[in-house]
Amino acid sequence: MMKVDLISLKKAIFFCFVSLFSVTALKAQTIKNNLIVMGVVDSVHSKILNETRKLWVYVPARDSTFAQQKYPVVYLLDGDSHFPSVTGMIQQLSNTVCPDMIVVAIPNTDRMRDLTTNKIAALKTSGGGENFTSFIEKELMPHIDSIYPTTPYKTLIGHSLGGLMVINTLVNHPNMFNSYIAIDPSMWWDRGILLNQAREVLKQKNYSGKYLFMGVANTMPKGMMDTTQARKDTSAATTHIRAILKLGDMIQSDTAANKLKFAYKYYPNDTHGSVPLITEYDALRFFFKNYGLPQETRMKIYNKDSNPEEVLAEIQSHYDNISKQMGYKVALPEDLINNFGISLITRIPKMAFAFLQLNIKNYPNSYNVYDSMGDYYDAIKDKTKAIAYYRKALTLKEFADTRSKLNKLLATKDTEPKKSQKK
Repeated sequence: MMKVDLISLKKAIFFCFVSLFSVTALKAQTIKNNLIVMGVVDSVHSKILNETRKLWVYVPARDSTFAQQKYPVVYLLDGDSHFPSVTGMIQQLSNTVCPDMIVVAIPNTDRMRDLTTNKIAALKTSGGGENFTSFIEKELMPHIDSIYPTTPYKTLIGHSLGGLMVINTLVNHPNMFNSYIAIDPSMWWDRGILLNQAREVLKQKNYSGKYLFMGVANTMPKGMMDTTQARKDTSAATTHIRAILKLGDMIQSDTAANKLKFAYKYYPNDTHGSVPLITEYDALRFFFKNYGLPQETRMKIYNKDSNPEEVLAEIQSHYDNISKQMGYKVALPEDLINNFGISLITRIPKMAFAFLQLNIKNYPNSYNVYDSMGDYYDAIKDKTKAIAYYRKALTLKEFADTRSKLNKLLATKDTEPKKSQKK
């Protein structure tokens, strides 16, 4: 008979539980009238561009159980092409790999005008990139911040000519965004004029706290085996990839001085058209590699011998580090702390209480934190305190499930036999 390693088995069961918890915690897309709704169509009139621009906006589906949250914002160039894939990826990775984020996709009206840095005579509308950048900074961003629940952290994503604009923004307007994703950027534009400008600027500016990830597709001609050959080649067939590789090598040599957090990756099995998705995925993992709660901490949460105060201090320290990266205070998520607390009520009551009590401290105006503490006291058979917490929850929000639990406890309490009094 095969022997079973009980410790390994317990770890495997725990891993499956945590994985399932993480997946089921993800918010589903909204369903309305039998349609799966990914976002809303918004618009803003631009005086700078002299036109009204349509926007596709994704806002994470909010569970009304929890307090209102604010989110970092992703600005997506060529928005109509990349909106479904980027929103789906962020939704899948949110709160385990990266934060939930709002996505603002900007569909094109005149791509050649908006996504090129300077004019080429043969392309009549080209060269409006700086105007387009001014539109984003002075009209679009204020519009988004005034309507949607945003935080200051912003990311810019662009592919091809959009990638050219990402690099242009990093070089000439570095404070507009915190992180930049340039996907196979068209650095060849106008004989590499931006490449030459970047060489000088990147040596001088301080990019501390800024991130850039660049994806490079395999656009080499058939028969060319690797990027070493491409770097040495002088034919027109390698102009595109050579310019990108040159930029990557140049930035990498300057990061020690300019403090830019930079990574770039060559994808030998992806073309110019297929490279966006994998680049965006790797970029998010690079930007937020320390965002998710470490597995070691999760193991401690479910260890009955752990000290609750020490575990919570470790979690708080983790979110303090996230706050430093994001540039603003990132609170411990109410839903995450609540779900840990609820799942621990019957298993490790002392840990459950510590989590639920912390949520009351951090979110005193949320009805949910009192409802959950009511569930805790109900589970440990302290009906008096359970009733008090359910009543507190209902003073903040009338919720049918909480009302039902309260009424059930009150009915049970009324039917309990009274203790006989001594004469």
